[in-house]
Amino acid sequence: MSADVVVYRTPYCPYCVRAAMLLQRKGVAFREVDVSNDPEARERLLQQTGQRTVPQIFINGASVGGYDDIALLDRRGALDPLLREAPTR
Repeated sequence: MSADVVVYRTPYCPYCVRAAMLLQRKGVAFREVDVSNDPEARERLLQQTGQRTVPQIFINGASVGGYDDIALLDRRGALDPLLREAPTR
């Protein structure tokens, strides 16, 4: 699996922990960005996703939502293909 995965999170968010655990179980390398003390990052997320909540997960630069969203993608068999796609740069 070779997608570029970024998880915007806070350390005290249980859904952030679940998202990280799901991605780890998939064997996915991902970067975590702690936005707990970064109002500018939170504002960028709001502009990009329309959401203030975390986690916000991006695969190859595209927002795929939060934990519930990637868990649903996984149950439907749609997460693995996304995670295998190489980033286009």
